Amino acid sequence: MHKKLSSMPRLRTMAGGLSLAVLAGCSMIPEYERPAAPVAAAFPGQVTADAAAPAAAEVPWNQFVRDERLRALVELAIAHNRDLRVAVLNIEQVRAQYQIQRSNQFPKLNLAATGNRQPDGEGGIASTYTAGLAMSSWELDFFGRVASLKEAALAQYVASEEARKAAQTSLVAAVASTWLSLQANDELLALTQQTLATREDSLRLTKLRFDNGAASALDLRQAESLTAAARATLAQQRRLRMLDVNALTLLVGQPLPEALVAAGQTTSAGEQFPDVPAGVPSDLLTRRPDIRQAEQALLAANANIGAARAAFFPRISLTASAGTASNELSGLFRSGSWGFTLAPQALLPIFDAGRNQAGLASAQAARDIAVAQYEKAIQMAFREVADALAGRATLQEQLAAQQVQADAEAERFRLAELRYRNGVASFLDVLDAQRSLFATQQAMAQTRLARQQNQVALYKALGGGF
Repeated sequence: MHKKLSSMPRLRTMAGGLSLAVLAGCSMIPEYERPAAPVAAAFPGQVTADAAAPAAAEVPWNQFVRDERLRALVELAIAHNRDLRVAVLNIEQVRAQYQIQRSNQFPKLNLAATGNRQPDGEGGIASTYTAGLAMSSWELDFFGRVASLKEAALAQYVASEEARKAAQTSLVAAVASTWLSLQANDELLALTQQTLATREDSLRLTKLRFDNGAASALDLRQAESLTAAARATLAQQRRLRMLDVNALTLLVGQPLPEALVAAGQTTSAGEQFPDVPAGVPSDLLTRRPDIRQAEQALLAANANIGAARAAFFPRISLTASAGTASNELSGLFRSGSWGFTLAPQALLPIFDAGRNQAGLASAQAARDIAVAQYEKAIQMAFREVADALAGRATLQEQLAAQQVQADAEAERFRLAELRYRNGVASFLDVLDAQRSLFATQQAMAQTRLARQQNQVALYKALGGGF
């Protein structure tokens, strides 16, 4: 139906009243209560928390990483790693989806022009032409369905931001751990080269003694066996080093600068990672991005329940247009041709074969799944911290004991070699001492690597790295 221009103030008043009604619409989202953390109040073996030192989540990665070369590698990885880039782009995608969902709360105005010609029943042709603004199917959200969907989209957007932080935390830890493995393999490579040189010297001496009848064929074959074993270990260490470089290249996302991964560069004692306080398990809820991500997913699932509940109630939509209409195209914009149409619609579900009930059951099940996933994220975080704390409590002690063992084995090898050259001991004693010394030195390098990687793991487990 058409009205004159004098009806326009009434339309504006009606639209304002409808807007207020929509803004005052109720929400059917269940009240959110954070699930209780299904873990102990303290980590295993923890006596007191160190409140003086800053928490891991408050220590930026570039302060935790003290080695300049490793810091440069982490910077390159943050700039070029493809997994992290995907996480950033996911934020943009989810942000756009949230904006789409938010726009559903507002009417969509379009510029519309129509023309219609049809028989008028009297043998003639009736024409109708319209032009103006049109608003189609704007849902008046009295029961909060659209608002609930918007809240779910907002929680998903925040979750994507937390996922990006978790991705960077994992990336920093992965780069640091792989770089430490590369350093350990460089150390083992140098140790193996030194051991091979020592065994080759022993082989030459043994062969000379054998040629002069001062050593048996058994001594010669044992020396040859140990020398070949050292060569095999050397080839293995070279392969492991190349694998570490390949892994770092993938993490960094571009070819590695040779100066950052050159062999023979060691990290001084002052450049080790600092220890960080463990705090209490409840701190993980706000400091670990993966736990915050899981909680946002839970909030999104909770909001979807509100949308599913609102589907049981009437869905009221409004279609309207304002503009000009005429029976002749040339008369569209003449005086007196202006007016508006208003067509509200209410749909109340009566029979849908259980569709809405199933939708609500699905939303509730999704919320229960999100609760379980949130609780599992907490439990996984607790376990990671507990494992890292167990390593911190024992690895340094293990390393100190191995150092004492290595010193003893080095002295044993020196004495065995001296006794053999003086004819007091057999060559078997020398070979056994040499083999034990090499194995102990290898174990020390592996334990030192485990201790440093454990420091990185604890920093990551406590929410550091962003």
